[in-house]
Amino acid sequence: MIIKSITRVAVVSCLLVPLFAFAQTRTIDVDLNKVKGTLNTSFKTTIGAGRANEGLRADWQQQLAEIKRDADFKYIRMHGLLTDDMGVYKVDAQGREQYNFQYVDALYDYILSIGMKPFVELGFMPQALASGNKTIFWWRGNVTPPNNYDKWEKLIQALTEHWTQRYGAAEVESWYFEVWNEPNLDGFWAGSQADYFKLYTYSARAIKNVNPKYKVGGPATAGAAWIPEMIAYCAKNKVPLDFVSTHSYGVDQGFLDEFGGRGTVLSKDELSVARDAIQNRKQISESAMPNLDLHYTEWSSSYTPADPTHDSYHQAAYILQKLKQTGDAAQSMSYWVFTDIFEEPGPRFEAFHGGFGLMNAQGIKKPAYFAYQFLNKLSSTELKTSDAQTIATKDDKGNTQVLAWDSTRTLPENTNNQQYYIKDLPPANKGDLAIHVQGLAKGKYTLKISQVGYKQNDSFTAYIGMGSPAQLTKAQVAELKAKSTGKPAQEKSISVGSDGKFDVSLPLRDNDVYLLELIASK
Repeated sequence: MIIKSITRVAVVSCLLVPLFAFAQTRTIDVDLNKVKGTLNTSFKTTIGAGRANEGLRADWQQQLAEIKRDADFKYIRMHGLLTDDMGVYKVDAQGREQYNFQYVDALYDYILSIGMKPFVELGFMPQALASGNKTIFWWRGNVTPPNNYDKWEKLIQALTEHWTQRYGAAEVESWYFEVWNEPNLDGFWAGSQADYFKLYTYSARAIKNVNPKYKVGGPATAGAAWIPEMIAYCAKNKVPLDFVSTHSYGVDQGFLDEFGGRGTVLSKDELSVARDAIQNRKQISESAMPNLDLHYTEWSSSYTPADPTHDSYHQAAYILQKLKQTGDAAQSMSYWVFTDIFEEPGPRFEAFHGGFGLMNAQGIKKPAYFAYQFLNKLSSTELKTSDAQTIATKDDKGNTQVLAWDSTRTLPENTNNQQYYIKDLPPANKGDLAIHVQGLAKGKYTLKISQVGYKQNDSFTAYIGMGSPAQLTKAQVAELKAKSTGKPAQEKSISVGSDGKFDVSLPLRDNDVYLLELIASK
């Protein structure tokens, strides 16, 4: 960064296009005396992962520990906890049921050891308990109803009792139990809605039989569906329901496109994803259970792990925009997923392939990663700001943070995501971003400015610059990691006078993200 004096302080990145006299200025005013309230941190309640068995891998665990450190996610949710590769259930030659929780223990012990908790997804069906052979994904998760609902209930109760004995009731009371995944899609559930409600009833009873304080919910649907129906069913039949859950993705067509072959298109709806959450909140408030928590246990720009929006620098600003738009409509917004160690379509042969992850399989951080890392640097007290693409916070030690972004949909007409976001995409210049802070205490501060955008913590554009090799050498991995650290692009000492004011001017381009930190000297 190159610093020069404009008003009080102006910051201009030497890597950015020059600003012109006629460029527009976007102004953000922050007053430390104007408090909005406690910062809503639903963005870091939960993060997703592909399937439970992947969580037994060393590289998966290393990546989870790293993102826990940087983004501080509290819970993790994944598919396949009961699938046969986790070795949970079988029937022996004499017809006796056998339970084995060793793989589950290894996974959950690790999750808890790094300060996270499981957001338990109960699925899919163990083959010996399944009513059919229909499966989903390369790893063949069985999606059929149980052949005996009583045996399913017995398994869920035994597993819940095991967790209670292993970790203690107080710990398990802090978990969430979610029944199945996207039962409104034929690919994920071979039964009817009535069959799902039956499965939920047996599951909820099994969990509550162990401890009535344990939290159970669903329906974990795709597309924000079945929320009124779920609540009405549970209210009518006196079935426990502690929260409702569902999913939303920011594309306009279809679901369950694991190979990206249909050509997804980023929605033109400026409130995509957020509109679903707001509508679900309204449905809950008008229901027989108006105070239920709402958990979005999956969300992202696209429902396919073959969509280059996930890798693009555009994604960081997109994430921030959707989270701010959603506000407090949902109690958690679980990004799907934290890593490209994710094998629904099978092991991937390309280093960057549009995978859901915030990191690729080699642990290279994508621009999306830094949206969450920057959010985690915010303090607990949110300040008022009239800017729709800004969050400002302060703490009780005199430190202040301003997170500002530009979220612009640049996808051309008659072009899909797979055609467009795979390219090197230089952004348009938006002019100046002028941030005015007042109410600061007089004294010395450390100013840190971090950025995500085109060629700034932008591993994917750097990867394209390498020629998009399917496989990366160790040297290439190291080079891409070095370009994507999230470290401040500029850091210096400044003085704030008795007027308590600080101004900074930054060049702004399409889909830039800036984090400004003012750290009071001790």
